[in-house]
Amino acid sequence: MQRRCGHKDKDLSDFYVCLYLRMKLQLNLPAYESRIREGRNGRQEIFDRFRRKFVRLTPEEWVRQHFLNFLVTQKDYPASVIVVEASLTYNRLKKRSDILVYGPDGNPCLVVECKAPEVEITQKVFDQVAMYNMSLTVGFLVVTNGLQHYACLIDHKNKSFKFLKEVPGYREVIR
Repeated sequence: MQRRCGHKDKDLSDFYVCLYLRMKLQLNLPAYESRIREGRNGRQEIFDRFRRKFVRLTPEEWVRQHFLNFLVTQKDYPASVIVVEASLTYNRLKKRSDILVYGPDGNPCLVVECKAPEVEITQKVFDQVAMYNMSLTVGFLVVTNGLQHYACLIDHKNKSFKFLKEVPGYREVIR
C-alpha cells in the first residue's frame, strides 16, 4: 500500500513517516545517527542521550536532538553540562527550558529555546526565552527552529543585548 508521502513501510504511521522524512531533509543542522523506534500506540520515539530514554518524536524534539548534537559535536559543549527540559519557576509558574547549559562553576550560562521547523521565529518566541532568563540570568540566549538560529549575548548590568553572528562555542560562553 502506497503511503501519502510515497513511503511503503507498513510499520510506521503515515504521519510520522512523512514528518520524519520532511524534517530530516530540511534542517539547517548537521545530520547525525539518531535512534528511532515505534513506541506506545504506534508513535515514533527518538532516543535522547541526555535524558537517557526514548521520547516522543515531534517536530520540536527532532530540532532539539539535532541542536544538542550540534552543540556537542560542532561547538565543543561537554555533554555533562547540558540539561534537557530543566525546570524553572517564573512568577510562581513552573516552566521548562528546552536546553540549559551550565558552566564549570555550576551556574547556568546558556539557554536554548527550540521550535518546530514550521514555527516562525518571532518576537513572541524571544519573549518566551527572555522570560525564562529572568529567573536564570544566563549570559547567552539561543532560539532555533532547526532552519534559523539566533544567538544573543545578554548584558544584565546595562540591560541590553547583542545579536551574535553565530551560535557561540562553549569556551565563549564560560568566559
